Amino acid sequence: MMPDSAWLQGALRKVVAAVLGLLLALVLLVALLITGFYMLVNAATLALAPVLGEAGAMAVTGFFCILLLVLFFYRMTRPARSHGQADSGESSGMSSPVESLRNLIRKNPLESASIAFVLGIAEQGDPRLKSLLLQGGMVLMKEAEAERAAKPEHMSGSQPSDSQSETTQ
Repeated sequence: MMPDSAWLQGALRKVVAAVLGLLLALVLLVALLITGFYMLVNAATLALAPVLGEAGAMAVTGFFCILLLVLFFYRMTRPARSHGQADSGESSGMSSPVESLRNLIRKNPLESASIAFVLGIAEQGDPRLKSLLLQGGMVLMKEAEAERAAKPEHMSGSQPSDSQSETTQ
């Protein structure tokens, strides 16, 4: 039994209204957050102005804002350490994001090849689709890595071939 078109149109309108409501709430939240930060910076400048003068207060609050931005971006660009690496001491120093990506590709060659193929097709299209595919591919690789860690007997069968490929390189 097919649903009639009136019911389908009503359901579609409800879905569109829900998505628009969510987007409007998100925009409002971001606007309030930005306004709140702006007011905090102004309050800090006004509070420091009698002590340091207006120029000094602006310099201190500006330096503090720049410091927060630097710390935020430093934290965002640092490669995340997985629990396996922390326990085994696999990487004692900080590795670059490129090296982390190379290690992930070495551990998941089939997933990497499929993502590269899909990205090659998506390269000609929408850049938003490309970033969405990249995010989904990274999730798939991490899930495959978690499954391998959960099944140690699967790993033992592939170790001889891995050691042979390392000696040839």
